[in-house]
Amino acid sequence: MHFTIGPIDGVVVKDLNRYTDARGWLVELFRKDEITSEYVPAMSYISETLPGVARGPHEHVDQADLFCFLGPSTFRVYLWDARKGSKTYGCKMTLDAGETSPRSVIIPPGVVHAYKNIGSRGGWVINLPNRLYAGEGRKDPVDEIRHESDANTLYTLD
Repeated sequence: MHFTIGPIDGVVVKDLNRYTDARGWLVELFRKDEITSEYVPAMSYISETLPGVARGPHEHVDQADLFCFLGPSTFRVYLWDARKGSKTYGCKMTLDAGETSPRSVIIPPGVVHAYKNIGSRGGWVINLPNRLYAGEGRKDPVDEIRHESDANTLYTLD
């Protein structure tokens, strides 16, 4: 399969505004009145990714991710539309997000995704997925299809 560069249906990229004053800064990550109900978060977590390190590519069958890239580094975000019924099936998107371009990215189920810290220091990523990791009480299978270990994966980072 060959991927075409272009936007992916259902992926929502939003620039985030940093409000700074004498106390520091504040960024609104999401507002329930600005996203559709299917993407309202069920949980949240923050992770640190070291320089040069990638997370993914992987995808979810049912879960959507709402990633927030604020810094203190810069990330390259990779997205591939693997949804056979999608009007943008076979499209690939990349974007940079983080310290100089704070952004949130909603990634629907079936869109393969990865990100890589392309900066020179550790960077933080906040995720607000719409499903609980491993379900209520962590009793369900994890909704994740991993492509990182597949030597023949179609989903390669540049």
